[in-house]
Amino acid sequence: MTRTSDDPNRRRGLRQALDQLGVEAPALWWSLLYFFCLLTGYYVLRPVREAMAASSDIEAVFPRAMIAFFADRGVSLGEFALQVIFTSVFLIMLVLQPVYGWLVSRFPRRLFLPVIYGFFILTLLLFYAMFDSGMPGRGLAFILWITVFNLFAVAVFWSFMADVFDNVQARACYGYIGAAGTVGAFLGPLLTKALVIRLGVANMMLVSAVMLGLCVVCLLRLRHYAVRRERARSLASGERPMGGEIMAGLKLIAREPLLRWLALMVVMGVGVGTLLYNEQNAIARAAFSNAEQRANYFATLDLAVNTLTLVVQLLLTRRILSRFGIAPALLIPGFAIILGFSILAASPLPLLVAVVQVVTRASEFSLAKPARETIYTRVGREWRYKAGAAIDTVIYRGGDLTFVWLHKLLSAFGSSVVFGAGLLVAGTMTVGAWRLLREERKLPAERGG
Repeated sequence: MTRTSDDPNRRRGLRQALDQLGVEAPALWWSLLYFFCLLTGYYVLRPVREAMAASSDIEAVFPRAMIAFFADRGVSLGEFALQVIFTSVFLIMLVLQPVYGWLVSRFPRRLFLPVIYGFFILTLLLFYAMFDSGMPGRGLAFILWITVFNLFAVAVFWSFMADVFDNVQARACYGYIGAAGTVGAFLGPLLTKALVIRLGVANMMLVSAVMLGLCVVCLLRLRHYAVRRERARSLASGERPMGGEIMAGLKLIAREPLLRWLALMVVMGVGVGTLLYNEQNAIARAAFSNAEQRANYFATLDLAVNTLTLVVQLLLTRRILSRFGIAPALLIPGFAIILGFSILAASPLPLLVAVVQVVTRASEFSLAKPARETIYTRVGREWRYKAGAAIDTVIYRGGDLTFVWLHKLLSAFGSSVVFGAGLLVAGTMTVGAWRLLREERKLPAERGG
């Protein structure tokens, strides 16, 4: 009897909480499930990517023809593995950006969203066959693929969320949606730790494919809420092709001050992460002898990042965004990174590198990323789907490319020089955040497009 009487009270309390957020329950639950499945699928594979990038078996990463090409010119590919990988990723992004622009310009949302995720599912099945057969060069192909997958799939997710939620709802909900993704990011490494040594790397591809299939189900169920919001606010409908130029995203970034500062902030944030990432790879390569051990190590590091991220998302993100706006969420990570790099420049110990990386990534996921994404609820669809995607793909990877080569140069002078340069990068990122806030205040409460 007690359970029967308590259940309606619990449901009533949940409805009241959702009413306070101004959000329909199904829209929030499907969004939570969507991001949970997306990040579970990614984090199952992320330790595999890190293990391949840090691998000392050069033939597992690069095709033999590519190794021979560099060897004939007196260059050891193993010494420039990360630089070659990041350069290749950037070139692929340049090729894919107009393809993506054409897709979102010519087709309605109900078509191009499932097509994007369907493409990733099919390619995962191909990678299953490649890893199962031990095909040489599988590492490079997989690293390139998962980098493209991470950027495009997550960028599309947040663009779609800006169709479903308005700005007030986004500030209330994005922290919780991010937390659902963080739970998925917890589960992914746990699945990898539990399964990779017993089942092998290839079967992780199938686990990820199932998660992406569930993402397609979620986005189809959420489409109704996006349509309802667009009609209620007389916004441009996502059920019709967006139109416009294929390269409109990059042109908008060049033209609009807000997007330029947003792009600068993202590039500098990438620079901070890349410098830390490369140092972390050097540590893992020296400490672990095989791919399974490295995958286990990176999975542990991901768990630490996700623990801190989840705590902040559940306890602080909504309160900060709803009460104070996006300013603290953008500036606090910048100041934290400046402090961390100051410590590393003075004492670049391996444990401190790991700690700063955990704080850096956690503050990005729990505060800076949700804050930036709320801005897209107040702009038009071309800003969201084209400019936003361009920043998260081409601009992002351009920053990666710049800083991975800069790290190669700076690392010759020691870790203290690397982290000293990182301190300047973190300072520039914080200035970019401040200028972004000035431009954000000029936006109307919500804008159609």
